[in-house]
Amino acid sequence: IVTALIIGGMISEDRRNGTSALYFSRPINRRDYAAMKFLSVALILTVVVLVTLSVYYLGAILVGGEGWSYVVDTGLLFVGAFAAGVLLVFTYTSIGLALSSVSSGKFFPAVAFIGIILGTKLVAFLISSLFNSSAIYLLSPYDCLAHVGQWMLGLNHTYEHPASWSLVMLLVMNAVSLYVLTARVSSLEVTRE
Repeated sequence: IVTALIIGGMISEDRRNGTSALYFSRPINRRDYAAMKFLSVALILTVVVLVTLSVYYLGAILVGGEGWSYVVDTGLLFVGAFAAGVLLVFTYTSIGLALSSVSSGKFFPAVAFIGIILGTKLVAFLISSLFNSSAIYLLSPYDCLAHVGQWMLGLNHTYEHPASWSLVMLLVMNAVSLYVLTARVSSLEVTRE
């Protein structure tokens, strides 16, 4: 939900209001523009996801009065969860900005992002229930992230297909999203008509 709130007008408002003409009239190239937008969304999501995770883990150590043995026992779990969080931040940022770049309003990208994340999960759940196959979950970014996260943490998988399939699908989703983002940023206007 935080991602949907952030990405709503990130690029689409620049397209609609013509502020891209202001950006590109200065010595800012399109790669810098896209990187600036990507980093700003990723930074906010990093605070929400990774900083919260780190504070929670540190708080569990300090408030619980845990010693070094607890850190040794749970340190690798924390590193795996942190890596899964980094993957989540990158994936949600790339999908969100790709949606924002194809729209000219705030509403569509936010609703489309929630629709993609929750809609694909629901459709995959329904189809999986009918056909007893978990491979349909490969279409859901949420489930691919959950599967890869389970693999990174060494937890029992709740999916029947290999975690490597989910990782490959995440890479494909990110590649397609970044391609759409760069293609749409390259079509932003330079001068206001």
